[in-house]
Amino acid sequence: MFVELMPLLKERTLLITVARVDEKVKVNLIPAKVKEGEDHALTTPLSFTGSAEELDSELGRHLASYVDSHLTLGSTLAEAKAEMDAAAKAERQKVKTTQQAPKPDPTVAKKDQSMGPTAPAADTTPSLFAAQQNAEPTTQAAGEVEGEATS
Repeated sequence: MFVELMPLLKERTLLITVARVDEKVKVNLIPAKVKEGEDHALTTPLSFTGSAEELDSELGRHLASYVDSHLTLGSTLAEAKAEMDAAAKAERQKVKTTQQAPKPDPTVAKKDQSMGPTAPAADTTPSLFAAQQNAEPTTQAAGEVEGEATS
């Protein structure tokens, strides 16, 4: 039984409880958490219940399978985390390089502007308030003309 547990015991502590339930024996294996934030799947307990003879004959085989699955899951999670970290680092580097892209030379921009007058952009939307300001003087001028005519 302990030979099968040795690969798992290299990585983490196991709590083993053994209890008698009626005429059967119950064995619980509870892996301890190695570090905070670790995936809960790695600390899933395992429980066996059977006669003493059944546990003697089959527990070792089941423990070997459990330890193998546990180690595979641990390495798969570690690989996935490493890939996600590498992708995040690459994305940060990409953003950093785009932010540090060469900025246009101001002397070139001044030459472009001095080449000649340009027409106002046709896509520019006129301001709503500009139209009202143009309309007000004509209304006032019309009122003054009416005022002069009635006096």
